[in-house]
Amino acid sequence: MRIEFGGAFADLLNEKGKGSGDNEMGYVERTLGFCTRDLDDRDLRVVTDIVGGTIRWRKYLDYLILSLCHDPNGFSRMEPLLLQILRIGFYEIVKLENPSYAVINENVQLAKIALRPGAGNMVNGILRKLVSLKESNSLPSPQVEGDDRAQARALATLHSHPVWMVRRWIKYLGVEEAVKLMMWNNSDPRFSLRANRGKGFTRQELVSRLETLEVPYEVSPHLDDFVRISTGMQSVIQDGLLKEGLCSVQDESAGLVVSIVDPQPGETIIDCCAAPGGKTLFMAACLNGEGMVTAIDINKGRLRILKETAKLQQLNNVVTTVHADLRTFHESNSVSYDKVLLDAPCSGLGVLSKRADLRWNRKSEDMEELKSLQDELFDAASMLVKPGGVLVYSTCSIDPEENEERVAAFLLRHQEYSIDSAERYISPEFLTEHGYYFSSPVRNSLDGAFAARLIRCS
Repeated sequence: MRIEFGGAFADLLNEKGKGSGDNEMGYVERTLGFCTRDLDDRDLRVVTDIVGGTIRWRKYLDYLILSLCHDPNGFSRMEPLLLQILRIGFYEIVKLENPSYAVINENVQLAKIALRPGAGNMVNGILRKLVSLKESNSLPSPQVEGDDRAQARALATLHSHPVWMVRRWIKYLGVEEAVKLMMWNNSDPRFSLRANRGKGFTRQELVSRLETLEVPYEVSPHLDDFVRISTGMQSVIQDGLLKEGLCSVQDESAGLVVSIVDPQPGETIIDCCAAPGGKTLFMAACLNGEGMVTAIDINKGRLRILKETAKLQQLNNVVTTVHADLRTFHESNSVSYDKVLLDAPCSGLGVLSKRADLRWNRKSEDMEELKSLQDELFDAASMLVKPGGVLVYSTCSIDPEENEERVAAFLLRHQEYSIDSAERYISPEFLTEHGYYFSSPVRNSLDGAFAARLIRCS
């Protein structure tokens, strides 16, 4: 309910560890009056799985609940708390395949205590009906048929995504690729850890620690400092690897953007929309103590966290933070930089597997606003580049309107810039026909990301 109505994030209980879990549980106690017990690591994992999964599958779960209620008016008038309890129960039975008797008992008790005895009876009846349909393989399912709009609606329900997203992906990718993308977005998120060179901590040392913790891992084939893990994040947190600044959680798709920037010792670099600072800190680590990364952001709180993290990772000697709006920063700035990274605010359509809540927080109207903001920031960033310097535009979106089209529009406005192919910095599987970097969740099994490397003429 906090995620749906209060703007909390579904990943609060995840990589940040126990502190955020405690904060959320404390909030629940104060606002809903529930008593909650301390969550051990196993509990945290269960809560994270159920919260993330229930949010991710919300549209499909609501379709099932409505199908079993047989009363559209009853569904639309249902109390929010009762609906959440049903969603949790449906998710546990249909997707997690937990023992039905335990799920029914738990959620009936929850409804009785949180609401009233009658609500518990209703939850009992609906969940038992669901179990009966599941056991007889007769769960209701939307049929993918009819015209394009009808098919998109059915696919949106089946794979639990907003209809506008599905229609957009079918337009750009075709039905088959759109379905694969939605399946990726609904799969368990995979994480990468980056060994922090700034602290003299190598990937081999990170691997040794993971082996001691018995956390399964795979070294990245693309980046020297990165290791992939699909389970064991709680063990990594508990061991203090993140708290001590020895490693960071960072997707390889974001690391590859830094490869496109290609930071070298002695260079002056500016990260224009820097917070939360993953790319800033990776670039700073590449400088080996020589040069400077200036991190600009409009959000003062997030910038403060970036500054603290730089200190923790022993990179504060090569990181400077500036609280400013990039669009007006040039008015008071006379310095130009060797390299400028604009990791632009975007729809985030490439990171939906990690951000379970994001798909429901985006609207199709957002795209036009974002494109306008991206153009403004692109123009502002271009004024900070030295003659002969590099400007990198990147997003964590897979949408061509935020990516290739923004670069094409920029180049029409700025004849002084030209494309510098990314082929020298990344493997061919990530290279587009125009020389840009693109990471596809379906093809590369990484978060979606894009980057264009441009050179300002001397």
